Formats: sequence, C-alpha cells, structure tokens
Amino acid sequence: MFTGIIQAVGSIASIESDGGDKRLVINTADLQLSDSELGDSIAVNGVCLTAVSYDTQGFAADVSLETLDKTSLGSLKTGSPVNLEKALTLNTALGGHLVSGHVDGVGSVVSLIEDARSIRYRFEVDASLQHYIAEKGSVTIDGTSLTVNWVENNLFEVNIVPHTQQKTIFGNYQENTQVNIEVDIIARYLERLITGKADKTPISDNQILSALAESGFIE
Repeated sequence: MFTGIIQAVGSIASIESDGGDKRLVINTADLQLSDSELGDSIAVNGVCLTAVSYDTQGFAADVSLETLDKTSLGSLKTGSPVNLEKALTLNTALGGHLVSGHVDGVGSVVSLIEDARSIRYRFEVDASLQHYIAEKGSVTIDGTSLTVNWVENNLFEVNIVPHTQQKTIFGNYQENTQVNIEVDIIARYLERLITGKADKTPISDNQILSALAESGFIE
C-alpha cells in the first residue's frame, strides 16, 4: 500500500527486454533506499513494482506483460522521468489516501489551463471508470494522490499547485500525455459488494440504485 505522496522524481536508467517482459533499471535520485531490501515494493508512476536488485544509483524491477498492457510503463524510454514512492509503514503519515499501486486504466491529458498560481488539468478516462470518480473524491494519477474538482461523464479535472508541479512529473505533461489512473479503492470494493459485478463493463447510476434497493439499503 502507498499514500500517493510522491517521495522523489527518478528516471529510467535502462530498459532490458527478456522473453517479452521488461526489466526497468531506475535511477532513484533523492529517494532514500538505505532501509530497502530485495522484494520491497516501490511505486513507479503509480504502479507497484518489486525491487529485484539495488545499486548505488537505484533499483531494478521486472515488468510483466500484463502490467505493460494495462499501464503506461510500456511507453517509458531511457531518461523518462518517473514518480517514486516506497510502500507505507505503520509509521508513515497518511498525507494522501490509501493507494494500492494496482492501476485501473490509462487516461490521457485533454487540456491544461492556468488557474491563478495553479494549473487545472483535464483528463479523459475509459467509460468503465467514470462512475468511480466523484467531485471532491480522491483519484491517483501516476501515483499522485489528488482531489477531483470537476466531473462530467468520463472527463474530470484536478488543480495542481506549484509545489506538486515541481515535485512530481506533472510539469512534463502535455495534451495527449498518457497517465496511469487508480480510482479510490473504497469505491471499487463498494461497487463489488453492492452489485456483485466482477467485470469492467460500464454500470449506470440507476443500476447501482436498483442494487441498493434490492439489498434493502434504500426504498
């Protein structure tokens, strides 16, 4: 588990292909790894990866075909900047929200608009994810915990203040940039408990209301 508070911006030192999978070697910059061990989880652009080796510059992690297919990690190149966060502990301040590191889908940047000293980013996600995203709710974008400020269908907006712009990879985003999206874990499990749905086909508000009524939560 993670908090969505980015601890460092690293970069991809090298990418090795092996039997269709990839091994990423990541320069971790300012991320403190002195207490890290083999097998520890480290989030890279919001994707939970397992450290398989360390050196003085950072760590290496294997990325499966499933992860390459379901996230934006497959589009990374040598030198690409990445958001980094080590797994939380019982002593970690939960400054963001509970983040699993299991990406739900890939979204894209629709627009960037200056809004006083911050920048308002608009994102588009697959229709299957839109009902998980609520105004003033939480969403994770490339591992960064953010508050949703506006929602319409499968579009939503977040405001990025100067600090977040400087301490994450948001400063590199342009229109059409692909990003990893993880919805609020509570919303994901709540839907599963209420409706019993196991697939990602879109579900309407009326279907959710019907399921609640059938379960006796509403009349």
